[in-house]
Amino acid sequence: MLIRRRAALLGFAVLAAPALRIPAARAQELAPGRPVTLVVPTAAGGTTDFAARLIAEPLSHRLGRPVVVDNRAGANGALGAQAVARARPDGHTLLVQYSGYHVGTPAVVRNLGWDPRHDLAPVALLMDAPQVLLAHPSVPARTLAELIAYAKANPGKLNYASAGNGSMQHLGTELLKQRAGIELEHVPYRGTGPVMQDLLSGRVQLFLTTPPPAIPFLQNGQLRAIVLAAAARHPALPDIPTAAEAGLPGFTAEAWFAVFAPARTPPAMIRLFAAEIGAVIATPEYRAKAEEQGAVVRPMAPAELGARVERELAEWAEVVRAANITAD
Repeated sequence: MLIRRRAALLGFAVLAAPALRIPAARAQELAPGRPVTLVVPTAAGGTTDFAARLIAEPLSHRLGRPVVVDNRAGANGALGAQAVARARPDGHTLLVQYSGYHVGTPAVVRNLGWDPRHDLAPVALLMDAPQVLLAHPSVPARTLAELIAYAKANPGKLNYASAGNGSMQHLGTELLKQRAGIELEHVPYRGTGPVMQDLLSGRVQLFLTTPPPAIPFLQNGQLRAIVLAAAARHPALPDIPTAAEAGLPGFTAEAWFAVFAPARTPPAMIRLFAAEIGAVIATPEYRAKAEEQGAVVRPMAPAELGARVERELAEWAEVVRAANITAD
């Protein structure tokens, strides 16, 4: 899921820390002089990488030490997750995680090499990324009700794209099919960029994704926004209703990005990072930059984030089971 990012955020960055700004007692919880590494299980340039780099510099200021962003892409996020799961639980290695990898992939891929429940401890939610259902103008529907009616009258005639088998776009649209009782044909791609090209040409007709890549095309009429699969309306698309408002409660497919630590990290260290990251995301600067990219900032304590993970692991596992989705 690629989004436009500021040039200053590009590349692998080690951020120099200023003078110590946290109390000495709290500083002693981290080894003197050692950096904190934020492992990102994706390549540079995507939303997960953006989220990590957005907190890295201000977190460095607050902790009084360098914060390093380390991209370890591959194996559906497993390389990065495994690296953090196996790291020493001393607060110096954290995972900036994408929900698709954390609660979607475990339902699709067997033998991940890491366990979202037992190997990683929740620390803090960084941002939510609400998703919008896009349609090519050739689709004879402007509302969700019209789309459902057309799909029911023409079973299998509509197709939808995703950024890959088992991706959040795939699972989210399968959830729509299950909630609405409609048939849509899945066309998997390798990434959002190729999807957008074929969606604009009409080669594929529907696509569930975050708003930023689509907003210019919505504005010029090349694409149409049908509904938001989110709990609240999106500030960039204030006229587009949520699924609940459109008459389909239960169709929610928000992506999210959050920080996790190795499972055996001491509770005091978890509280330290939860507090410091919470202070960062509460700033107007962080909120403004996140919202520029179509994200929504919703602070969430470790226990609340953990409960969300448990709930969504169960929900997406049921979607995968019902749709008979496999990794192949």
